[in-house]
Amino acid sequence: MSPTITAFESSPDRGRGLARDMRVRWALEEVGQPYEVRLVSFKAMKEPAHLALHPFGQIPTYEEGDLALFESGAIVFHIAQRHGGLLPKDANARARAITWMFAALSTVEPPIVDRSFAVLLERDKPWHEARLPMLEDRVRHRLGELSRHLGEADWLDGAFSAGDLMMVSVLRRLDGSGLLEEYPTLCAYIARGEARPAYQRAFDDQLAVFTAASSR
Repeated sequence: MSPTITAFESSPDRGRGLARDMRVRWALEEVGQPYEVRLVSFKAMKEPAHLALHPFGQIPTYEEGDLALFESGAIVFHIAQRHGGLLPKDANARARAITWMFAALSTVEPPIVDRSFAVLLERDKPWHEARLPMLEDRVRHRLGELSRHLGEADWLDGAFSAGDLMMVSVLRRLDGSGLLEEYPTLCAYIARGEARPAYQRAFDDQLAVFTAASSR
């Protein structure tokens, strides 16, 4: 039985591949696992049927048989554990890859999300103009640390792993901000992730949903 994931019926990212179902799609494509997608509206996300899968009323969710999961990181970790290709076989390398998954979600993503919310929701607030530079400096701090670690390497720790999948997905949330361009090493890193055939298939599938919704 193929797993079923949920995604926005009408994504606020306008098909740019920034919604969190993209991470799950990419992981499933990397491991060659067919899957179904159930599209949900913003209204349906707050109704009992969806809340039974995701108590916070968000996407994505993942259903496979009697297993139901939420949170993109947990879903990608489950996929990586169940299928080969996203976690190294060597125990120490596997542990490091998992560490990078946590780093992407717990260390790098929070300041990026804080900045995004400020740009989207606080433009009309009197403190916005003074607060935004502080938020962007926090993002720069993390980007600088990550860039120094990556150096000339293609991936974070040897071969491509679920850690890279999550990190590239997180960094792409800065698309259009102008901040990434200050770190050529990270721009090249993201480009390598985007060039992977599995990424391209996942992106095309997510874009097709937006295109179909826009044509209605």
